[in-house]
Amino acid sequence: MKHNFGAGPCILPQEVFKQAAQAVLDFNDELSILEISHRTTEFEAVVAEADKLVKELLNVPSGYSVLFLQGGASLQFAMVPMNLLGDGQTASYLDTGVWATKALKEAKFIGNVNVVASSKDANYTFIPKDFEIPADSAYFHYTSNNTIYGTELFEVPQTNIPVVCDMSSDIMSRVIDVSKFDLIYAGAQKNVGPAGLTIAIVKNEVLGKIDRKIPSMLNYQSHIDNASMYNTPPVFSIYVALLNLRWLKSKGGVAEIEKENKQKAEALYREIDRNSLFKGTCAVEDRSRMNICFVMENPELEKPFLKYAEEQGIVGIKGHRSVGGFRASMYNALPITSVHALIDAMQSFEEKQAKAN
Repeated sequence: MKHNFGAGPCILPQEVFKQAAQAVLDFNDELSILEISHRTTEFEAVVAEADKLVKELLNVPSGYSVLFLQGGASLQFAMVPMNLLGDGQTASYLDTGVWATKALKEAKFIGNVNVVASSKDANYTFIPKDFEIPADSAYFHYTSNNTIYGTELFEVPQTNIPVVCDMSSDIMSRVIDVSKFDLIYAGAQKNVGPAGLTIAIVKNEVLGKIDRKIPSMLNYQSHIDNASMYNTPPVFSIYVALLNLRWLKSKGGVAEIEKENKQKAEALYREIDRNSLFKGTCAVEDRSRMNICFVMENPELEKPFLKYAEEQGIVGIKGHRSVGGFRASMYNALPITSVHALIDAMQSFEEKQAKAN
């Protein structure tokens, strides 16, 4: 058995894999999901149900639209300022890692950017606190979970200006108050479905307030007006996301999966703090539940442990080059048994080293 801790395309429930595989062969008793028209009533029903489930699972208030887009979060880095940042205006950004940096870089092509705080000098090992967000900002943008560095913001920074959040790696993993946000976007490939789909949750009233002419494909209103079908949508990715959303609802929804995610994270962090060979890489109060980063006290043991873990069926734990060491990504569908398998490997490796010394 393989225990998949990979940080990129997400681990999905086995039942979702099986249902998706069946739909590739036969979706509607005639055609594969890969070849049906997105204009069919059957696929329109898929989009409608996916929209309904996103709103239900996240308790999205009225006045918001859910969009199923393409281009990943990286395209949203440009779409957000293009739709929300008027000429001469300034947007405020919190810099907490690579993806936050990429987002503010793209915004600078559209207008002025104010970086309210950054933890770059500490290699993003913590989330900046007590920063001020200028009241005249067009909007405030932050990244809720930093996959590379293993930090996560659990509280929405307080401000009276529009709040935009990149939730690519922790959406659907914990309960959020959508009413505190004006725009949420998330690449689906961590907790929602396969790569190729991006979800945006937009407060309708935040749009249409700038004079800029926006290309139709980059205009949120175009996608709202066309129910996410302005152009051919990522049909298969949306369908698999629907299957995964059904699975999440069957488990009791976001509140229940949050309990599981807390248990998984607490178990692994407890072992990291206990085990004499390992140590965490970021501030304890900012530790992510989704991406747990840690290194070894003796860097020379990292390659041997990685090899040992792979022999135990543990894959995907090699850390990003910016941090090194290890990164255990524990998205919704990762069972706690896999977390225990990693903990067992850490403990048995510790015992081996003790005997060797």
